[in-house]
Amino acid sequence: MSVHNVTMSLDALDARILQLFSEQPQVGVLGASRALGVARGTVQARLDRLVERGVVRSWAPQLDPAAMGYPVAAFCTLEIRQGRGHSPVVEHLSSIPEVLEAHTITGSGDLIIRIVARDNADLQRVIDAVVDDRHVVRANTAISLATRIEQRTLPLVRAAAG
Repeated sequence: MSVHNVTMSLDALDARILQLFSEQPQVGVLGASRALGVARGTVQARLDRLVERGVVRSWAPQLDPAAMGYPVAAFCTLEIRQGRGHSPVVEHLSSIPEVLEAHTITGSGDLIIRIVARDNADLQRVIDAVVDDRHVVRANTAISLATRIEQRTLPLVRAAAG
């Protein structure tokens, strides 16, 4: 998880660059400069600044767990034993490949995690692995039946450039 203390406002050109690279990740800087009608150096400088400020976190491909054989997705709220902080549990969770995300939350739980599994029986195995840590007191799991909105950021880019 990264936390950026420096906030960055996006302008219309930043938004156009981000949208183009989101829709055509292999466009390249030269292709982007041609498509956007701006100098190659301008596109490169903007991309460098977006990366430096943490707006663009990765150029890695977006992977689909379901297409890799993990079609079952679930969210688990974890209550953890107080006194040691989140670090021991996060270290434990990091060792489980099916744990895709972990977030500290407010409310009745301490952490919420997103997990995947091959089927419902495998989901039980993953949950068993998650709670197999002395710092985890309780887990409450909700299985995702269907994804209605995929993870997205372009609407936020458009709003930020507003």
